[in-house]
Amino acid sequence: MNCKQLASGLLLGTMLAAPAMAQDNMEKLSNMQRTDATFTFVEQEGPRAEALEGIVEHINVPDGFEVSLYAVVPDARSMAVAPQGTVTFVGTRKDKVWSVVDRDRNRVADQVMDFAPSITFDIPNGPCFSRDGFLYIAERNRVLVFPAAEFFFEGPDPAVGVVVPQGELVPADEESFNHTARVCRVGPDGKLYISLGQPHNVQPEDKLEMYDKIGIGGIIRINTDGSGREVYTRGVRNSVGHDFNPANGELWFTDNQVDGMGDDIPPGELNRQTAAGQHFGFPWLNGSVEIPAYKNVPRPEGVEFVQPAVEMQAHAADLGMSFYRGSSFPDKYHGGFFSAQHGSWNRTVPVGARVMFTAVDEEGNAAGTEVFADGWLDEATGEYRGRPMDIAFLPDGSMLVSDDFAGAIWRIAYAPAPAQ
Repeated sequence: MNCKQLASGLLLGTMLAAPAMAQDNMEKLSNMQRTDATFTFVEQEGPRAEALEGIVEHINVPDGFEVSLYAVVPDARSMAVAPQGTVTFVGTRKDKVWSVVDRDRNRVADQVMDFAPSITFDIPNGPCFSRDGFLYIAERNRVLVFPAAEFFFEGPDPAVGVVVPQGELVPADEESFNHTARVCRVGPDGKLYISLGQPHNVQPEDKLEMYDKIGIGGIIRINTDGSGREVYTRGVRNSVGHDFNPANGELWFTDNQVDGMGDDIPPGELNRQTAAGQHFGFPWLNGSVEIPAYKNVPRPEGVEFVQPAVEMQAHAADLGMSFYRGSSFPDKYHGGFFSAQHGSWNRTVPVGARVMFTAVDEEGNAAGTEVFADGWLDEATGEYRGRPMDIAFLPDGSMLVSDDFAGAIWRIAYAPAPAQ
């Protein structure tokens, strides 16, 4: 984004439909003016941190790995590690985006505070970075951009631009608290990819055409100035995690299945997309399972549904995912990706609450999925100690796992014992 584009984007801040104070603050920030906003800081020591430390001993990881508490972060959801590793931005399903900072590089956060406190966010679940350091935040129905956020997060009034104005990501009538946690990534082509979960368990038939045109129940692609919108991915129920294979640029994404069909169907999905516009079957299919409500509804003419690359355990709630681009993990993990299972909410016997690893072969195919980390679910009582939501990696190659139930970010690092 050049200066002219940024200036244009900043001016769009005056067009937001929001409460008076938020409107005034957006105008001020667009004009590089200060506000009277103050930060909220999250205590990183004391009883809460001690209680979270007690969870660490229950988390199981492969030999040679170790788990630690990286940060206390309320409602921690999708994460974006800044390009130079200065700060990690963490979205929520509420009204905060958190800045998580490890100043002394000891791999424990020193400070957690809210980012851009002068802005009223609305489910800012999805932060993501461009390679040149622009932070994008996908909200329920708006997308904002913060130039050089990595270096201006310590002030309450960072420069901000509007990529998609309020009310233009989806129609206002389709706003919902259900399935509106957006995620975003900047693709190899430099464009923004944003998931738009459809807000129903299974959408009504009369919404099919509109949803397909807008991209609800799919992933849209836009230029970073908001122009050139197109529906890139179709036939998705609710994807809350996607990433690009660094080896070939292909998009992979998770998808959550229909509720109400029993404990063991339909399967969760890990999907591989090899071309723009592919359709992944919903609402006719979840994986290989037919959805009863659409049994007699004609399928799109001439469209071939893409089957999941991996069918996951039903109702484990596969959410955030990220390819491993580091070097500190053993070779078996290189080129594959990790995904977070949030855990079931209505299954008779709870499942999930773990981190999965999927290997990818040289042809780009899934080559096996296995449990990498678990223990957040107490299987004896069925209670959750935590619920992993997203996966990210620090510059040293260690893994961050966000947990919106425990209100924490966990760090998993490879630290094999020295040879005897």
